[in-house]
Amino acid sequence: MKLLEADELQNLLLQLKQGQEPAFNTLYLSYSKLLYKKINRVVKDESVAEELLQDLFLKVWEKRPQIDPAQSFISFLHTVANNLVYDYFRKVAKDKRLQARLLINAVDYYMQTEEALIGKETSALIQHAINHLSESRRKVFILCKIEGKSYQEAADTLGISVATVNSHMVNSIRFIKEYLYKNQNISTLIVVSAMLGFSL
Repeated sequence: MKLLEADELQNLLLQLKQGQEPAFNTLYLSYSKLLYKKINRVVKDESVAEELLQDLFLKVWEKRPQIDPAQSFISFLHTVANNLVYDYFRKVAKDKRLQARLLINAVDYYMQTEEALIGKETSALIQHAINHLSESRRKVFILCKIEGKSYQEAADTLGISVATVNSHMVNSIRFIKEYLYKNQNISTLIVVSAMLGFSL
């Protein structure tokens, strides 16, 4: 993504203050992708990230008379984004359904991405849940998820069938999600760590 040059950005902000929609659209196209990635990295939910992004630019439009073209527009965007994300996590802390959704998405991220992308605190909490798996399930999980082996390779290593490996993985993932949800103190820590770890 190519960021706007200072002169071009200042002209667009002046036009935005006058209520010109083309300027707003150009700003959206220039900054939305970067902001979306950063928001999604924290909330770990594409639909929530998209909703927060829309709220962000709605606020940009609503606050356009107060925007100062001489001040950093990126800092302004980051401030608005920070406030929206904090508001989201405050709602999560009060709503068990949202909390469960956040936990499930955190686990899914752990299954699909590098641990660094979900934060050290969240990774550690999920690891705590993994440690509570039965020995056989934990062995399969570590081989397939941590060591990156295929189901066939894990089956050969442990002397079990691929179907058994698959069953252990399905049950392990279900257990981890349920474990995090049932342990209220852990789920609260995940919410707090996500809040503290958010930085645009």
